[in-house]
Amino acid sequence: MKKIFIYITIPLTFSLSQFDLYPVTDFFGGGIGYSPMYISLEEFPAADRLQALGLNTDNFNNPFVVHGGEGFAHMTGKWRIGGYAGFGSTSTSTVANALVNIGNVVQQYTGSDAPTIEAKITLSLGAGSVEYVMPIFQDLEISAGAMMGLGRLNLSLEQSSTLTNWNSIFGYSFGTVDTVTVDGVLTYKYTSSAGSGDSTDYSFVTENGKITLSDLSGTFFNFQPYVAIKWQLLDRVGLRISAGFNKGTIGQGRWKLNGRNFIADSEEYIFRGTSFRTMIYLGL
Repeated sequence: MKKIFIYITIPLTFSLSQFDLYPVTDFFGGGIGYSPMYISLEEFPAADRLQALGLNTDNFNNPFVVHGGEGFAHMTGKWRIGGYAGFGSTSTSTVANALVNIGNVVQQYTGSDAPTIEAKITLSLGAGSVEYVMPIFQDLEISAGAMMGLGRLNLSLEQSSTLTNWNSIFGYSFGTVDTVTVDGVLTYKYTSSAGSGDSTDYSFVTENGKITLSDLSGTFFNFQPYVAIKWQLLDRVGLRISAGFNKGTIGQGRWKLNGRNFIADSEEYIFRGTSFRTMIYLGL
């Protein structure tokens, strides 16, 4: 009976020493790590106008992914402060289904410089956070807090008409390419259009396409209440997961064109949606 008691007691003692089921009395620690954030946006900026240009806004990444870094540190009692900085982007594009009038006959355009339209949305975000920590076990805790800071949203719209399809990218830019047979050997002949000058003075040119680029930007105050769970996997490595709701507003008339002038009749846009963050950190 004594041996059985010893065999049961020793493993149980070692197992309890590896994991403390009780919360710590003095809370402390901090950490830093990579923290991607996923925001399920309710709406993209100017989505109806982009669709009117023929762009499919469903091709934008949603959830919108922000790649960032996050840090946190104990302040006092069970209060903790932190910081976050991140950057993310998503884009969509199309080649216009162009029609041209040739000899009073409307035809499908099949040339190499049909208009290309591309829209890109970019977000940069910097914020600080304050949260209240509720330890459950020594290596597991739940916290509730809010992240507040500044965000900058850019909507870039590029419209171009040069080398817009896949085949044209690999085409000869200075003339034509013919398949010929020279001394019974199949080869290629590159024919180029030369500029003015004698036989030793040639100027090889390619057609320049037209490109227009409009960059719209807006700055907003970002607010994100959240709840988080933190699990200390190893002595200096842990996992932190948080979920919340993100909201920021770019007011009417607060969009800027090419970073210079405000657009007086620009629309209000609310950058909002449920958010989810994961973080692998180094620290306590």
